[in-house]
Amino acid sequence: RARERRARFVGKNGACNVAHKNIREQGRFLQDVFTTLVDLKWPHTLLIFTMSFLCSWLLFGMVWWLIAFAHGDLDHSTRLQRDPAEGTAGPGAAFVPCVTSIHSFTSAFLFSIEVQVTIGFGGRMVTEECPAAILVLIVQNIVGLVINAIMLGCIFMKTSQAHRRAETLIFSKHAVIALREGRLCFMLRVGDLRKSMIISATIRMQVVKKTASLEGEVVPLNQIDIQMENPVGGNSIFLVSPLIIYHVIDKNSPLYDISPMNLHHHEDLEIIVILEGVVETTGITTQARTSYLADEILWGQRFVPIVAEEDGRYSVDYSKFGNTVKVPTPSCTARQLEEDKSIM
Repeated sequence: RARERRARFVGKNGACNVAHKNIREQGRFLQDVFTTLVDLKWPHTLLIFTMSFLCSWLLFGMVWWLIAFAHGDLDHSTRLQRDPAEGTAGPGAAFVPCVTSIHSFTSAFLFSIEVQVTIGFGGRMVTEECPAAILVLIVQNIVGLVINAIMLGCIFMKTSQAHRRAETLIFSKHAVIALREGRLCFMLRVGDLRKSMIISATIRMQVVKKTASLEGEVVPLNQIDIQMENPVGGNSIFLVSPLIIYHVIDKNSPLYDISPMNLHHHEDLEIIVILEGVVETTGITTQARTSYLADEILWGQRFVPIVAEEDGRYSVDYSKFGNTVKVPTPSCTARQLEEDKSIM
């Protein structure tokens, strides 16, 4: 019976399979409110977006109603007492409200919306009668601008998040191990579906597996960097067309003692691939990730060519992106292969 495969550390789509529990210092998330809002799911973000405006409108609507109540704008009897001629007296005897056409809380709420979203229907406006009303008008405009800046900035960041661009960076479903230049190599293919390039693209690989130290300490997710070969030098790549990234399995490699016979018995083996770069059109740094378990590594196979020259330009056939073919490959470990070469 096949042994149960352990859980992935990184999914094929790049999502990290880690659950954070028992976080006691929840207040740290409130210290960076903007990042917390960006990290929320869309329904929660839209709910906060709507409630922030509704609450501010209601709050200032209540303030405008209190100003009108304190000044006597809602008291019709006071208005008649101050202006018994109901407009027949001179301009000095006419009653001037703080805000015109406010008769109830509903009209005060509508005036609050008009002030904050800069919509003027002409029926309600602030007069020179109350300095407090002018001060509230200034404060509400500033508060409205702050809410607009935060909410629009949050929505912009959510719509232009780096992982959206990473969805068009693809990796081959399987990795392969075969000979290249007489040495066993771990290989995978990576490509970019968009024409806009990833600037300063770098790629690195790590082996994640359970290890134990000499003192008996067990590390369940030990991350070990593995070196990649790149003719350009370093880890930078020019990702204008799909590339085959490979790692030479030498004495410094964690795969040095793995053979095709025992490859699928390494249930704790997981190779993580991380591609990082700057999006050419937006200047935002993006990162794409994937992983390969032991049963997703094909021994003795090689990726088929998918780039061909047609009509004076290079054409990429993505229908063959993950296709492989069998090639002659020794059924031994890289250690045994080097020992045999040294004997010869």
